[in-house]
Amino acid sequence: MISFQIINYNGLIIVNRYHFSPPHMTQSAVVFTELTNGTEAGQALGHKIRNKFGELSPDVVIVFASSVYDYSSFLNALKEACNPKILVGSSSAGEFTSDDFGTDSACAIAIQSSDLKFTAGVAQGIKDDRERVAEELSNSLAETHDSQYQYYSAMIFADALSGYTDELIELLTEKTIGKYQFFGGGAGDNANFQRTHVFHDTNAYPDSAVILEILSNKPIGIGAAHGWKPVGHKMRVTEADGMKLMSLNARPALDVFLEHAKATNQQLDVDQPIPFFLHNIMGIEIAGDYKLRVPLTILPDGAIAMASDIPTGAYVNFMTTDNTFSQEAAMMAAKNAIEQLGEHKPNVALFFDCVATRLRMGKTFDFELRQVKETLNGVNYAGCNTYGQVARVNGQFSGFQNCTAVVCVIPE
Repeated sequence: MISFQIINYNGLIIVNRYHFSPPHMTQSAVVFTELTNGTEAGQALGHKIRNKFGELSPDVVIVFASSVYDYSSFLNALKEACNPKILVGSSSAGEFTSDDFGTDSACAIAIQSSDLKFTAGVAQGIKDDRERVAEELSNSLAETHDSQYQYYSAMIFADALSGYTDELIELLTEKTIGKYQFFGGGAGDNANFQRTHVFHDTNAYPDSAVILEILSNKPIGIGAAHGWKPVGHKMRVTEADGMKLMSLNARPALDVFLEHAKATNQQLDVDQPIPFFLHNIMGIEIAGDYKLRVPLTILPDGAIAMASDIPTGAYVNFMTTDNTFSQEAAMMAAKNAIEQLGEHKPNVALFFDCVATRLRMGKTFDFELRQVKETLNGVNYAGCNTYGQVARVNGQFSGFQNCTAVVCVIPE
């Protein structure tokens, strides 16, 4: 921007010309609605964003919405109401902000920034070809040799019911030569586990993944923690097929689960196993920590359907926790994310936690949300319960896991 200063000095006109740049800044808005009509809910979120931004169009709107909505009408109404340059997000299994929480609801974060650069992409067909999906997603990102920005981050949401999300994250890491830190999760459908979607512009896609690139010259903080501890003996996965766990230590998986229930004085009802599964998940041993996997159902052949892939040959343990550990994990994730900003002030945050955590904690999950807000020192956030969480950050968790709290903090 150019500014002129005109001075009359004893009849001599002096014109001074100044060059200056507008101040760098990031603006954000966090919004929420419990309206269940898709058009009305989209309009409500969009109007709240518009009230915050005025005539300024957000660079990006990130939205999470319950499966109660007709997504086409919802997304079209949202876009029309606030005119974002990029609109991304996913279906969810519980929606929340720093001030609200619901399960038949929607929430969004809108961001406009002179410091951040956003780019989005979507790819379909996870079940059939992860290599192609990863290639299409990586092609939507900036060239990795571009040195204009110092920090490379990306939010990823995938249809976790398609499986192979861990493989997809690994492929993306390879194709981006490890330059990006990733965060995000698996799309949900309010714990129905039937059909989930990711959002790109006004379209909702099943069996797909969406990516939002965030380039910055300030650090983006990403923290992850789970609060689960191993119990019992280490076991080897002797047969598995994607999300289907067939045997542990060469014994039928169901027999091993029943034996663990008996040894720990718990009740495992094979007709209604969810109450047991929510408190007894599997941990895949990786580099001194555990990548978590939630059991979902008992299949007719005695195999256990898991919420995420579990590889044959992996060493696993049953894992245990309680509400206090889960709350502490969420606080630790938020604390780690804030610390990564260094001297930079936080502006807004995203928070993801597993639907299994919400179902297990019940009403006390609201207490976890409040503690995250306190840890973030009043910084507004929005997020959702997901079917698995993505966190690939140096020195922390790596890849795709369940029952893990993930916090991303974006600086001013």
